[in-house]
Order: sequence, then C-alpha cells, then structure tokens
Amino acid sequence: MASVKVSLACSVCGARNYTVRVNAQHTQRLTLKKYCKHCNQETLHQETR
Repeated sequence: MASVKVSLACSVCGARNYTVRVNAQHTQRLTLKKYCKHCNQETLHQETR
C-alpha cells in the first residue's frame, strides 16, 4: 500500500506544525490532539487539503 504525506494544521491558530504519513486510501480527515508551539498548549490538529 502506498502512503502519502499530509500536513496537520492547528485548529486554533492555523499554523501547520506537523507532517505525517497516512494510507493513500483513507477517506476522512485525520484529527489528532498535538502540542502547538504558537498557542503554547495542546490543541486539536486537522489534516489540511
């Protein structure tokens, strides 16, 4: 299976802080709770398109 790189953006400030590799056949946007250095707290990060 092929995997693709996607970037994760903070839902509060919109900064793109992380890149992750996901399966190319995923259907939903990836949502993770990660640390944002701009907000200085742990926030929800969503996959950008």
